[in-house]
Amino acid sequence: MRMTRAGLLAACLCAAFGCGPDDAPPETETVEVTPPRPATTSSPSRPRPLFTRSRPLMGTIFVIKVDAPPETAEPAVAAAFAELERLEGVLSEWRQDSEISRINRLAGKEAVAVSEDVFAVIKAGVDVSRWSDGAFDLSWAALRGLYDFRPGRQHIPQRREVRPRLGLIRWQDIELDPAARTVRLRREDMAIGTGGIAKGYALDRAGAILREAGIQSYMLFGGGQVQVHGPRPDVAGPRPWRVGIQHPRRADEYFAFFEAEDGSISTSGDYEHFFIDEDGKRWHHILDPRTGLPARGTVSVTLLAPSGLYADALSTAAFVLGADKALEMLAQIPIHAEAIILDEDCRLHTTPGTFERLQLRVDLQDGVVPGC
Repeated sequence: MRMTRAGLLAACLCAAFGCGPDDAPPETETVEVTPPRPATTSSPSRPRPLFTRSRPLMGTIFVIKVDAPPETAEPAVAAAFAELERLEGVLSEWRQDSEISRINRLAGKEAVAVSEDVFAVIKAGVDVSRWSDGAFDLSWAALRGLYDFRPGRQHIPQRREVRPRLGLIRWQDIELDPAARTVRLRREDMAIGTGGIAKGYALDRAGAILREAGIQSYMLFGGGQVQVHGPRPDVAGPRPWRVGIQHPRRADEYFAFFEAEDGSISTSGDYEHFFIDEDGKRWHHILDPRTGLPARGTVSVTLLAPSGLYADALSTAAFVLGADKALEMLAQIPIHAEAIILDEDCRLHTTPGTFERLQLRVDLQDGVVPGC
């Protein structure tokens, strides 16, 4: 069975290894797949093709697929891309004139008045930081530039380079004033990075614009996530979107898929931006902000949440926490999220009820995905 490949970056702390909007790394894939259906005796009419457009924004490729006639789809999709472009201007940590960059420049000095968009993104990031006890932390950006996982440029910093920056990573020092709508970083040299959350919010806003235009069936790709809404048209009748989960050790294969008609799906894995050193140790891009080192104990997390704003950050937090603590966190947070987690032995862990919805494409061996 062949998967479609689409623009999805991992929840990847991109800036930590030196990639900006013009040299974004390759993609971790959570993709919509279409397993073959059994032949039928009837010949249902073929549904119209999905209206599909893509555009490079926020250091990745955004793809919008909608089920609507061109006269409806064209202006709606154009408006959705215009909103994505607008949000890039305020949420990018790479643009010197963005609100995020201004917050970082004034770290340790003064509070910065921000737009509703920026405040919503930073508040959600602080929420996930609190829920995960710092396994996700917007202020991880103090580590920016220390690691490089690009082929031919691999660099792992010495511990003496990492330690002085760890004191600058503390989500509790991100001050939010909802009444004044301001953000302040308490200490000089602190910095926040929104790469693991801003694109999810952008997908939420793009989806809202499509729905306002009357489009009730779409799939959005971008920045580590897939977002779906409504049923997907099919020759056998409308069906949920099928979202495939990549095998962590077999490129271009997936080990399972599940179906969804609403929500945002994010995958974090240790297999896209990594290298193996001479001692056989794997170094990857998902850093534990509490240690400044690559997180250990997990190889892949796929997470479904109601919104993109939370899905990407929660998948990163779950990866860093490891399966047991991640499932504890997800059971306690005030939003419903489902997770499929593979630990370092490729043993499968899921939130309650998720395994029953999961459609495996491999035979588990005592709970372990084969081929790892």
